[in-house]
Formats: sequence, structure tokens, C-alpha cells
Amino acid sequence: MTSAAENTRVETLRWRADKLEIIDQRILPMRFEYLAYANAEEVAEGIRSMVVRGAPAIGCAAAYGVALQALSYQYADTPSFKRAMAHGFEVLAASRPTAVNLFWALQRMQKFVQSNAYLSQQSLASALLSLAHEISAEDVRINRAMGDFGASLLADGARVLTHCNAGALATAGHGTALGVFRSAVGAGKKISVFADETRPFLQGARLTAWEMVQENIPVTLITDNMAGHLMKCGEIDAVIVGTDRVAANGDVANKIGTYMVAVLARRHNIPFYVACPLSTIDMQLPDGDAIPIEERSHDEVTGFGGLRWAPAGVMVRNPAFDVTPAELVSALITEKGLVRQPDAAKLTSLMAQP
Repeated sequence: MTSAAENTRVETLRWRADKLEIIDQRILPMRFEYLAYANAEEVAEGIRSMVVRGAPAIGCAAAYGVALQALSYQYADTPSFKRAMAHGFEVLAASRPTAVNLFWALQRMQKFVQSNAYLSQQSLASALLSLAHEISAEDVRINRAMGDFGASLLADGARVLTHCNAGALATAGHGTALGVFRSAVGAGKKISVFADETRPFLQGARLTAWEMVQENIPVTLITDNMAGHLMKCGEIDAVIVGTDRVAANGDVANKIGTYMVAVLARRHNIPFYVACPLSTIDMQLPDGDAIPIEERSHDEVTGFGGLRWAPAGVMVRNPAFDVTPAELVSALITEKGLVRQPDAAKLTSLMAQP
């Protein structure tokens, strides 16, 4: 499979020699390496351990995980094949709880399995791989559509703050929030990016900054607690972030620290935009209080990369996400267009569109 991310230099996931290869995002930018995965359990561990992260990329990886499981057991007897597939869906679903794209992709793959039960195991495995390829290519098309809509929000010369990484590394290519930046630059606009470092996993410092440097898009790295100061000094014109799940009323779950950025943006009358593919909108959850928030290892807070800076025995909290109320969101940027001041009625109408 060739890269679907044309004109984007970052190929987060790729199919090589009958295996899924994923950029190991835990070691960027110090090293650039791909890790290979051969079955659902391996992909689930890659998702759980943050080799791959970002809601759309997790969904794509999960789809490939299902296909790999089918390919691995395609010549097994029928009961063993069915058990293996059920186990594959189970371990992938348990890998991370907050990103709804994971479950969206698994449901799409599972529905395909159920609808094509008449196929031989070999034919089903091949068809599942084709569907995973299509989900990946579709993600890039969606990101480009969002990028075009989002670029219209940015004036030439805009200085834009982003939090965490919602770029090509978080998707199959182009990116959601960073895809808006790429599209704006592609349209001839001179924009510059401020990247929050995004503690504790440093996705902004390690990944967003790296992507922008690769694309020659001007980027300035700041610590998370500098955003308010720069807003007060008039150095930020807009905020654009990605999201891992949006509730039916427009509440947005994104990387921890996003809520603080949104509050600061409102205080300083700066628009706060969320790049949001429709697959990230969960109409089954009434509001943000129903979104599960993943708690991750204490080690991510007490140190990084083998260096420890907190004393042994200290108590730690490490929620990986927070929820920004819809009232703080200026607009959702979707592949179908902009949803300004999102609420339940607007999202219901959006999701009902063909």
C-alpha cells in the first residue's frame, strides 16, 4: 500500500510485507523508527503503550489490527478462527478508553464481518485488509476537507496556538488541527504556530514541533503555563486543537490541559476552534460528564525518558484528558463544514446529513 498522505511527509501507519508498521512516537524526535505488528494483541499493546496515539490514528490502527488477526488465523479451523477474531476485537477495544474512533473503527470492522459471514476465511481476511486500507485513505480525505474549512478561519499572518498533537502523527495523514495549518499554508497564507509542550507526555514539544519543523511551518515551543501570558500580551490570534471524543451536546474531550487553554481563550476573546471528524462525535453520550477519562501511569508525571525528578512516595494523579464545555467552543471544524457555537440541536442536524 502506498501512502495515502500525499504531500505530507509523515506516514504514521504503513503496510509493508504483510505487516502493519507504525512510527514509534515514544522516541520522537530523538529517533525515527517504525515498529512492525502482526496480530491484534500486538497492535493493542502498541495503542496502549502510546507507540501510536491520536484518536484517528488509533482507529486506523485498530482496523488494521482486526485485519491482521484474520490474516493470522485464516487457515485455522472455523471454531479457532471465530475465537481468535472475538479475542482480537476484545483486546483492541480494551486498549484505550477515551478515543471514540477506536470503537467506531472496531464497530465498522465487526459489522463487515457479520455481513460477510458467507465468505471463506481467506476471502474475509483479504476483504478486511482492503477495508482497513480504505479507512486509512478515508481518514486522509476527511482531514483534507477539514483543513480546507478550517483554513478559511485563519487570516494571513495569523498566530495560532495548539495543544498536544493533532497532526499527521495523530491520523493517517495530513492531520486535524495541524491539517488546518497545512491547508492554510497551502492556500498561500503565512501563519505561525505556538505549540504548548503538553505535559506530561510532551506531545507538543516532541511531536507537534517536530512535524512543523519538517514542513517548514514557523513554530514556537512554549511551556503549558505560558499560554495565558502570551494571550494577555496579544500574541495569540486563535486556538485550534483536536479532540478524542465530542459528546452529543458539543462538549469536547481532548488532551489534559485543553480546558485551561479554552478558559484562557474566552477570557481574552480569542476564538477556540476544535478540528473534529464526524467519527469523533459520540451521539450516545449526552454530555462531557459521560466521557470516560483515562488515568495513566504515575511514571509519566514523576519523570520522563529514564530521568526521575519527583521524590519517591509522592502521590500522583495523571488523567490523560479533560473536557471543555461546548459553551467555550467557537466552532467545530468537520469534514462537512463549520459548526459554530455547537449544541445538541446543531450536532443532531449535522449527523443527520447524508
